[in-house]
Amino acid sequence: MDRAEYRDEFPHAAPSKSKPLAGVTVIDAGNMVAAPFATVLMADFGAEVIKIEHPETGDGQRRLEPIKNGVPLWWKNISRNKQCVTLNLGKPEGAEVFRDLVTSADVVVENYRPGTFERWGLSWESLRAVNERLVMLRISGFGQTGPYSSRPAFGRVAEAMSGLSHLIGEADGPPMSPGYPLGDLIAGLFGAYSVMMALYHRDVHDGPGQVIDLALYEAVFRLLDFDPLEFDQLGTVHTRTGNRVAYAAPSSTFRTRDDKYITLAATTQRVWERLCAAIDREDLVSDPRFVDNPRRVERSEEINGVVESWMRERNREEASARLNEFSVPHSAIYDMRDVFRDAQYRARQAMVRVADNDLGDALVHNVVPRLSETPGSVDCLGAAMGAHNEAVYRDRLGYPPEKLNRLKEDGVI
Repeated sequence: MDRAEYRDEFPHAAPSKSKPLAGVTVIDAGNMVAAPFATVLMADFGAEVIKIEHPETGDGQRRLEPIKNGVPLWWKNISRNKQCVTLNLGKPEGAEVFRDLVTSADVVVENYRPGTFERWGLSWESLRAVNERLVMLRISGFGQTGPYSSRPAFGRVAEAMSGLSHLIGEADGPPMSPGYPLGDLIAGLFGAYSVMMALYHRDVHDGPGQVIDLALYEAVFRLLDFDPLEFDQLGTVHTRTGNRVAYAAPSSTFRTRDDKYITLAATTQRVWERLCAAIDREDLVSDPRFVDNPRRVERSEEINGVVESWMRERNREEASARLNEFSVPHSAIYDMRDVFRDAQYRARQAMVRVADNDLGDALVHNVVPRLSETPGSVDCLGAAMGAHNEAVYRDRLGYPPEKLNRLKEDGVI
């Protein structure tokens, strides 16, 4: 099935008239993934996000694949709903323009190496001096303090240091990374969440503005929920087990007759019993070798083998239908072709089409999560460099044309 056959089943994006973050101004002074992902989550729900890029090089996202006819696709999605301006923060006058923006902003987000903003004369103390209600989110690889604070890092580094990479891969194989900057995206989620808490404290409890120090590795580490406690109390190092999970059996990713894959985990006794019924092996429920989860975990290879043999006799659709019949939680392993043609994705409008000057009719993620009274919406995709320079510098800051021309001639914008 060609994608053109099903992409039109997803609706066009509809603007929301009551976004919950309307009136909140965010300055996105970040680069690449973590900070821009935090700000796009806020932009989806109505925050006015002013995205700052260097006037010569732009954001590094503009040069990352995938690229279609010179148009960076990742940029289009991570910079949607934002106003794009150019500004050289390394120039003294650029820093002054930045402070002018900060005066009426609610939030500043940056993810440069610690010390960079200080070198530009844009420390937290200097920004707070012009706006005491400011919330500043600072995302870095290792945080603003500690012996590693000055080191550069990306998501892959955070995934490794947090212990996540150690959990991915086969038991007898090397640790692996997810193949996607998961660490950056996790930090972006924590970043948006932390800004909401800081704004709530400021606006509801009449508290001050504050600075948020978020390290990539700490954000990923927080997701390894029981691992530190397990090591502290039991001395056990949680390690990779391939597609199995260490705490439940059967659990794995199973190949079907048509060389597709289905994943499942019998995480409760009731799921185990329903699975046995689905595969016509109800005798296993009373088998003393598998009578409870601890014993099944001890014999995980054996019980996984029983499920795998059953899967290999059926194609993916047949196996999934049978598991659904007995309410066994599972999923086929989807690629993007599967996602596009899936009925659940279409029914919930998980993607929407957005008109774009460069791409035409482009399909992107819909806004997550769904709010009943104040939903977010995708109003536009990422703009060209400096597309909103006049709207921000002239209309917002009141700079006259001669000043704008001079700033451009001097390489400030």
